[in-house]
Amino acid sequence: MKNPVVPFILIFALGIGLIFYLSLYGLDMKKEIAGPEEGAPTESTAEFDAEAVAQGKCIGCHGGDLTGGMGGAAPSLVGLSMSKDEIKDVIKNGKGAMPPQGISDDAELDALADYLLSLQ
Repeated sequence: MKNPVVPFILIFALGIGLIFYLSLYGLDMKKEIAGPEEGAPTESTAEFDAEAVAQGKCIGCHGGDLTGGMGGAAPSLVGLSMSKDEIKDVIKNGKGAMPPQGISDDAELDALADYLLSLQ
């Protein structure tokens, strides 16, 4: 009669070995996992295209030409009467049915607000 414990011991030993190997492998990857060094430019700070962000994030609700969504659900972004700070606050924190847009960098908020204010 075969001993049913042997396969379980082999699987257990293989699992422990795999965990040990992956732990050591992870130590070698520490610099890659940590991300870029402090002060190094990242994609978000390297170059921010406000028009591309507006086209990507805004057209879904505000329409392709940003003049407002169908049925008046989202207001027009052309000819805004809001101040730059009000626009930045709405982008960052949301307002009413509009959710926050996930942009928290002040330079990016400034660029996007300037772009929206330039729409006529």
